[in-house]
Amino acid sequence: MSASDDMENSAAPLIEHLAELRNRLIRSLLAFIVGMVICFAVWNPIFDFLTLPLCDALAARGQDDCGLVLIALQEGFFVAISISLLGGLVLSFPVISYQMWRFVAPGLYRTEKNAFLPFLVASPFMFFLGASFAYFAITPLAFDFFLGFQQPGTLMEGSDGATGVAGIAFQGSAQAYLSLTIKFIVAFGLCFQLPVLLTLMGKAGLVSSRGLRNMRKYAVVGILLLAALATPPDVISQVILFVVVYGLYEISIQLVRRVEKKKDAAARAEGVIGEGESLFDEDFDEDEKP
Repeated sequence: MSASDDMENSAAPLIEHLAELRNRLIRSLLAFIVGMVICFAVWNPIFDFLTLPLCDALAARGQDDCGLVLIALQEGFFVAISISLLGGLVLSFPVISYQMWRFVAPGLYRTEKNAFLPFLVASPFMFFLGASFAYFAITPLAFDFFLGFQQPGTLMEGSDGATGVAGIAFQGSAQAYLSLTIKFIVAFGLCFQLPVLLTLMGKAGLVSSRGLRNMRKYAVVGILLLAALATPPDVISQVILFVVVYGLYEISIQLVRRVEKKKDAAARAEGVIGEGESLFDEDFDEDEKP
């Protein structure tokens, strides 16, 4: 066989893979467009749902009006588009995940498929869990904090005439409110991906449980910075985010250690290592030794 024949044979599978990838991307894009159109048709109920934390926070302060205003003429349209984009991504995510799986699966062994599939299922579940935590727990605290800066106006009659204090009342922009709410939901949804990401990296051998334990002090600093950036300057919500994300980090260490134990058990069964030996470092730090 000539060199040109070898090049043609190697190029043919590449073209087939690119064609397969194109088809998968087109199907994912179509699913996203369909989901976006559906959400655009019902964006008002979705927006009402997203404003419930704000309305509840205002009602707790005795303010019945929780309406938002449109600062710019086109703002209402962009609010609907933002909701459609987020909702379209959520609705089409199962289809996108399935298309990604169908593209990757033929190149995996059975054991690799069994290892990868749980992470594909756990990822959307953890994102939904984080988004729900942000919506039901964090946004009420954050909005209550922000609304605390309101100030009722007063007017008093003095010897020099009428004097008073200017009032500060909330009249929020619909687009600014939606942007802030989506920021909370997406940020917490991504934070809750931490156990999935680190466990997958541990399964691939990129991280170890010992390495994650040794990185605790750096993780604490990083999580504190994340809490300061992802939440308002409210100590309560920052502490909640820190505790939750650091708890997920500790859970990740245990999950990675569990993966390592399974690898050790498989290696012992194959005779690669002996009883009591491990493919990994000791599961405690030097300063934790008895």
